[in-house]
Amino acid sequence: MNQPVRLGLFYAALFVGTGASSPYIPVWFASRGLSGAEIGLILSAPLLARAVTAPAIAMWADSFKLRRTPLILMALAAAGAYGLLAAPFGFAWWFGVWFFASSVFATIVPLTDVIAFTRARLDGFNFGWPRGIGSAAFIVANVGVGALLVRHSPELVLVWITGAALVAALAARTLLPPDPVREGGAQSRLSERFAGLTELLRDRDFMLAVISVGLIQSAHAFYYSFSTLAWKQQGIPESMTGVLWGVAVGIEVAFMWFFEPWRRRVGPRHLLIMGGTAALLRWSILSLSPPLWVVFPLQSLHTFTYAATFLASLQIVERLSTPANASAAQTINSALSGGMLMGAATIGSGWLFDAVGAKGYLAMAGMSALGLIGALRLYGVRRLDA
Repeated sequence: MNQPVRLGLFYAALFVGTGASSPYIPVWFASRGLSGAEIGLILSAPLLARAVTAPAIAMWADSFKLRRTPLILMALAAAGAYGLLAAPFGFAWWFGVWFFASSVFATIVPLTDVIAFTRARLDGFNFGWPRGIGSAAFIVANVGVGALLVRHSPELVLVWITGAALVAALAARTLLPPDPVREGGAQSRLSERFAGLTELLRDRDFMLAVISVGLIQSAHAFYYSFSTLAWKQQGIPESMTGVLWGVAVGIEVAFMWFFEPWRRRVGPRHLLIMGGTAALLRWSILSLSPPLWVVFPLQSLHTFTYAATFLASLQIVERLSTPANASAAQTINSALSGGMLMGAATIGSGWLFDAVGAKGYLAMAGMSALGLIGALRLYGVRRLDA
């Protein structure tokens, strides 16, 4: 089995879980009687803390000799925490357990990106191929779990994501290459890892890039947390929600697999501008609660709002970092895109959904506009001219 396929199957093991948790864990929490604001608090807390937890976990992960070792341990820990969610101890219990599980499992993805992106550059394959396999698994989970929820209780969501985390742990051991964290397999000192992190946080160009990306990506917060419930209010069934999510990710997969030559010609800064522009358009129209026939083509914009923005960020971050702090750089990028900024947007989304329903998407359009302004400023960063 060649390296892109092995990496792709590992991404699939990760995203078959997140493909169920992203749209449907709010449904599980709602079945426990929680309000939109309470769900927003639970979902946002690990995101808000990710600016701290993700770099800390990344520094811990870099203390091992092999990059895959901490991923095995993290997947096992997440599986155990998901199982503990079943205990009916109320809001505080669910808050704490979800905080731990989400913090751990979400950090696996950027650490995997470091492995895959480096392998793609060294071995000469398209990074989009393995990442696209993961996205395809995300679609399977979206559509499959959505269809199953029509006939089964929301408990299915918890069983699914627990099993997926266990599969991810096994896949990390059997599919990921034994790549060393450092040349020669030596372990780095804590002082070295901390110095690399500090250097990035002091880099104004790097911080401008990751904050701009973070604003555009975090504008997905209302969509990720409340699109299922908002569409349900409009009379769109949960089974169709899975299809809508699947359409978005399906086009994303096609973009990653077949548009690599075009992406290279366009360049990361142009891609980021496209992502910000598409996000401004997408969220503005969704705030109007358009009919289903309008929602379907809007979902195709996910290609730019997520995929183009994500791929642009990986390349921009790699150019603005060094091999010594690559893990920290990608984790900071992820921590802002799916962390602090995403957390703030998610907690706000809970209140907005309770107050104004789908019109909460307008706040996401505002975030996209700010990210677009920051992305335009990146044209003045000379290190990205190469």
